[in-house]
Amino acid sequence: MSPQSSPAVTAVVVLAAGQGTRMRSATPKVLHALGGRSLLGHVLAAVEPLGAARTAVVVGAGREAVEEHLAGIAPDALPVVQEEQRGSGHAAAVGLEALDGADGAVLIVNGDAPLLRAATVADLVATHREDRNALTVLTAVVDDPTGLGRIVRNRDGAVRAIVEERDADPRQREIREVNAGVYVGDIAAVRDALGQVKGDNDQGEIYLTDVLALLVRDGARVGGHIAEDPTDVLGCNDRRELAARRRTLNDRVLDELMLSGVTVVDPATTWVDVTARVEPDAVLQPGTQLLGRTTVATGAVVGPDTTLTDCQVGEDASVVRSHCSGAVVGPQATVGPFSFLRPGTRLARGAKVGAFVETKNAEVGEDSKVPHLSYVGDATIGRGANIGAATVFVNYDGVEKHRTTVGDHVRIGSDTMLVAPVTIGDGAYTAAGSVITNDVPAGAMAVARGKQRNVGGWVRRRRPGSAAAQAAEAAESRAAEPDAGGASAD
Repeated sequence: MSPQSSPAVTAVVVLAAGQGTRMRSATPKVLHALGGRSLLGHVLAAVEPLGAARTAVVVGAGREAVEEHLAGIAPDALPVVQEEQRGSGHAAAVGLEALDGADGAVLIVNGDAPLLRAATVADLVATHREDRNALTVLTAVVDDPTGLGRIVRNRDGAVRAIVEERDADPRQREIREVNAGVYVGDIAAVRDALGQVKGDNDQGEIYLTDVLALLVRDGARVGGHIAEDPTDVLGCNDRRELAARRRTLNDRVLDELMLSGVTVVDPATTWVDVTARVEPDAVLQPGTQLLGRTTVATGAVVGPDTTLTDCQVGEDASVVRSHCSGAVVGPQATVGPFSFLRPGTRLARGAKVGAFVETKNAEVGEDSKVPHLSYVGDATIGRGANIGAATVFVNYDGVEKHRTTVGDHVRIGSDTMLVAPVTIGDGAYTAAGSVITNDVPAGAMAVARGKQRNVGGWVRRRRPGSAAAQAAEAAESRAAEPDAGGASAD
């Protein structure tokens, strides 16, 4: 069942207040990133298609950072502060209290489940509604349930209890169906049960499993929905698990891309964020990373060893061994190897940025070329232009940036300095080694370099005894000898 066709819930409560001490990080656990989103961001993306009228995110540890992040990714969500962390049930109660007046169904989910998919959440909600349960828990059947709460069902399949491993008897420990920590329930029933939990355990904490036990005791209907893919329910508690979840998530993304018609030459070394988009018949070579909102069009080839962040790559374009951020590479344009395209770079159709070139806030026109060893900053280059090797667009005067404009079919000689602001007219040339400080009219040749002067004997006088002096003296001696190949007198 797709998220679009699933029944909506009234409210969502995301539990994101935990310390996450096993991460050993100054960053709150739910803000650690993988696949283009934070842990919290993945969870919010999974529940967003439900269309809940209200979403509460319970925050605690590092709450200022979490609230700031939340404002950026889900401004309509309500951050709710849990001043004292007293277990998952207490966090849920705090979240529900902030949603006072809400009725209907509520989804309660941990904020550290990055592999949770929207379809899995939708199916859980659908099962809850269809079975008319007071509470439905998401479960998974795993090969190794060690350390996880076991789902105990009766003969009719109804969930009767969640038994933690430390409390399980030998028979219960053999159960492979485990609690995923995601619940959907009637708001009134959950609120009432939470109000009855005493928290009289060693830790003095209130757990959501206690709510389930109370509802079962009172004869309410409690069910469970088994996730189709058990990896959906995996949480993330330390850096090792974060790396494992990152790999699983990336494998999912690449699998979807390959099924859609994208060639991924080496999935083991290719990383694509969930926010990136790649069209069929594109090719991702080994060592490619597509980050952020990057898009790659049909026929484009990216890599090997290329990182693109928030970039657009057009049809049949090529980007080889380069790093690009906030750049647009037009159709049939080529980049690299070993180039660095910074934000604001826009390459038109057929444009070329070659080896060891850096660009920033630069527009390179159709079929224009910056072949190698150049810096192009704050510039507009017209059509069919060629920028010679070692050209520098001198855009910064120490206080402000200035712009250079290069017209259509211009030829910039190698080792030219274009000192902005300056304009090179259509069809103009600059001589190699020039420092251009004034505008060049269309069709003109600009020569801006000192006249060459040779100082004879300088090396012999100023560097006596050096290898250079010895080589010069030998050359001078050879030049002074008679021509061995000349005619002789009779």
